[in-house]
Amino acid sequence: MKKLGIYIHIPFCVQKCLYCDFCSFPKYSEEGIKAYVSALCREIKRYGERADGYSADTVYFGGGTPTLLPISEFERIFTQLRDSFSIAPDAEITCECNPATADREYFSALRELGVNRLSIGLQSVDESELRALGRIHSYLDFVDTYNSARQVGFDNISADLMYGIPKQTIESFGATLDKLIELSPEHISVYGLKVEAETPFGRMRDRLILPDEDSECEMYMLCSNRLYGAGYEKYEISNFARHGYESRHNLKYWTGGEYIGFGVAAHSYFGDERFANSRNIDGYLIGENIESERKKISHSEQMTEYVMLRMRLSRGVELLDFVERFGKDFDELYRDKLLKYERGGYVKREYGSVSFTDKGFLVSNFILSDILDFE
Repeated sequence: MKKLGIYIHIPFCVQKCLYCDFCSFPKYSEEGIKAYVSALCREIKRYGERADGYSADTVYFGGGTPTLLPISEFERIFTQLRDSFSIAPDAEITCECNPATADREYFSALRELGVNRLSIGLQSVDESELRALGRIHSYLDFVDTYNSARQVGFDNISADLMYGIPKQTIESFGATLDKLIELSPEHISVYGLKVEAETPFGRMRDRLILPDEDSECEMYMLCSNRLYGAGYEKYEISNFARHGYESRHNLKYWTGGEYIGFGVAAHSYFGDERFANSRNIDGYLIGENIESERKKISHSEQMTEYVMLRMRLSRGVELLDFVERFGKDFDELYRDKLLKYERGGYVKREYGSVSFTDKGFLVSNFILSDILDFE
């Protein structure tokens, strides 16, 4: 059977962070949650028939804060998922979690339902940096949440970190890395802060005291070196894992795997089409105007997307795989433009692949725009 990823968006949160551009809603009610889960189940049921011949080997609950759902609502979703899709026995089933939104009893119930991987949003161990981001948890909240998950048997935990936070220093970022390494999660995601226009940070951008570009570059290199020294492999530009604990679901996005997203603002890539749901939760609840876009992806677009996404991975573009997928030689298409970046130490060739160096990852968007002729 062909493999499929499933993403389920849970848009509820306690408080929207100052940098957040995700589709999430801090005002919700018990009735609103139940109505949303009912709409989710209807959508899941509708797509189940289209996925005949597929086996879902990854399921990912993202948000928002999925752990704000009562366990009874998770049970409804899992029942519908298993009724509508073939879920592989060894499927990776991830749930995002914010500190202080779940306890041992809750985590135990999630494991009973089949969740076997957690992604916990830490961002920083520095209390002033957490407040600057608008986070409502403390570092100790994170530790308590992390330990509760361990105590009930979770052995695959990811933690999110952020650099480029207002007033953050290289030293404070290093301290965050050191404290997280001491806890030894299996996976660590590290993202640079992006100030999006339609966020509180976007509206106060001129007043934000942000680390400069050189400091951000130094933070990224510090992160790469320190995590490597602690036994983590950088398998993607922003993701590090102990061997065998790479996010199987996220790898689908970067390797061109098929996935279906359910819920408001969820995106999908299925049957050579990309499509997305609207951010309008009122329409979603009543089943009207759910979809906001749909596009058939041509062969040439698939090739461009493949290069753009695969170059996010440390292993980069595998030359033999490229030929097998597209019937074209990668070097004939891109070698001339890549040569100057290879000579500059930004791109490397080894083991039949082309990939970025650590230095190249820092300017990857510029290089990809150049070689792929983006405007």
